[in-house]
Amino acid sequence: MAVIITDSCIGCESCIPICPFDALGINGEGKLVASKEKCTECGKCVSVCPVSALNISGVNKKANDISKNETKEGSKASKSEKPTGDVWVFAEQLEGKLSSVTLELIGAARKLASKLEVKVCTVLLGDKVESIIPELFGYGADTIYVIDDEVFHFYRAETYNRAFCYLINKYKPEILLMGATTTGRDLAGAVATALKTGLTADCTGLDIDLEKRVLLASRPAFGGNIMATIVCEKHRPQMATVRPRVMMMPEPEVNKTGAIIRENFKIEEKCLKTWVLEIIKEQAENAKLEDAKIIVCGGRGVQNQEGFKLLEELAKVVGGVVAGSRGAVEKGLVDHKRQVGQTGQTVSPKLYFAIGISGAIQHTVGMQGAETIVCINTDSECEMMKLATYGIEGDVFEVLPKLISSFKEEITEVSKINNKGLCTIAKEV
Repeated sequence: MAVIITDSCIGCESCIPICPFDALGINGEGKLVASKEKCTECGKCVSVCPVSALNISGVNKKANDISKNETKEGSKASKSEKPTGDVWVFAEQLEGKLSSVTLELIGAARKLASKLEVKVCTVLLGDKVESIIPELFGYGADTIYVIDDEVFHFYRAETYNRAFCYLINKYKPEILLMGATTTGRDLAGAVATALKTGLTADCTGLDIDLEKRVLLASRPAFGGNIMATIVCEKHRPQMATVRPRVMMMPEPEVNKTGAIIRENFKIEEKCLKTWVLEIIKEQAENAKLEDAKIIVCGGRGVQNQEGFKLLEELAKVVGGVVAGSRGAVEKGLVDHKRQVGQTGQTVSPKLYFAIGISGAIQHTVGMQGAETIVCINTDSECEMMKLATYGIEGDVFEVLPKLISSFKEEITEVSKINNKGLCTIAKEV
């Protein structure tokens, strides 16, 4: 007899390296199979299956029951099963370029790991991504788990989920952090579902309960009226996603190194359910709102498209990008992908123009990291005025034309000075 593999198997391959008798493998159709000659029904694979797809002799035994029946004599498990208890960060990358949120999360992970007295580890999946490793070490990673294969060239939930389940079941981290990006949200949900663990999304604060060694994941709740702290006491790893620009990016350390663990995890392309045919990059202007240094954001007070044309002109003059509050999005004045706030994007620009925005917490939670805030509003007592570095009381349609004109004059004067300086230098040369 051999272990029975049910239809709920997702092919994550987590069980294959755990088997002490090398009885499990993937056949030509990409399905898990068990060798009747080698399998002893020891139950090791049953105990690690994230979706309970394996059972013995037709009896669906729980992993806990199998673990209790194991004996020290019969166990030939590898040393890799020993839990590391480390803090992991998903190293999100696209065609060899790291996402900035990854570096921010490494900084947050360092604080958590210091309290737990464990290591900060990153998981790097991709194709020809070795060049990224020094950057991960420089920003604070102690250990990097690498799976480098052409099947991981583009992100697919199917391949990345399998790889993560394999690594987590093998090394057993305590905490796993991912960026709340399109990729991170998709992958985090898939991994948490497969491993039947808890996931807190869009966190704005992370801490540790030292007594229980539990992650305290905080995020706004009930429309931003309260902050909820969520814990996952009974399942591991404890997972959380964090929006870009919420955590401070650490200062890089030159020539820092650490341990590299390369895993040989193979997935046959022909066995996958999804293929990437083409990547169509966004061609719209100001595509990267989260990376903008200057943001001109409009709210309901801008009133109409004519008002947003003034915002666009101001943004063009100062070299910024246009965004909107939820109110502006609901009025159809700006696309949802340009929304700043709790249900939009989180930004931390050097200069933030809040125009016609009252300052509700649902909006400010997404931009409170801005270095300088300029508020333009008819209500001098609104919350945004209180939060702003500089406030201008007045009507948008009266203030903006004057502001745009003033910026143009100042920029012209600066350009003249710079051009004069360049001409002088050129003559001297």
